[in-house]
Amino acid sequence: NIAESKVTLVYGQMNEPPGARMRVGLTALTMAEYFRDVNEQDVLLFIDNIFRFVQAGSEVSALLGRMPSAAGYQPTLRTEMGSLQERITSTKEGSITSIQAVYVHADELTDPALATTFAHLDATTVLSRGLAAKGIYPAVDPLDSTSTRIG
Repeated sequence: NIAESKVTLVYGQMNEPPGARMRVGLTALTMAEYFRDVNEQDVLLFIDNIFRFVQAGSEVSALLGRMPSAAGYQPTLRTEMGSLQERITSTKEGSITSIQAVYVHADELTDPALATTFAHLDATTVLSRGLAAKGIYPAVDPLDSTSTRIG
């Protein structure tokens, strides 16, 4: 029964225009805020993949003729990421907790898009291709993984 459902899905396909893809994460977050603020629910928001938000923003920026940063990303990267991530919060009505997959191109953890994303996260769990190649599972790299909650 759809009225009793506890799941809402928002999709953005890679063949859609970048403006539409960029709005997917914001749309999902708006829905999560509705469940939190109006329905007074605690929400678990899965985002797969937050890098697609960055990628779509970069494409929109190029279409608007904006000069990219030295790393090739849109000059508004930090503002756009902040406007999304800072809405994921608790209020007196309820909470939004988010689990986000982050695509790491060429295992480059210092990429500006990743650094901007990671700055907003309480914890990161980094999976290592090297550990997986050695047959070590789960392939979690504890040295690259972080948590602001652990002393």
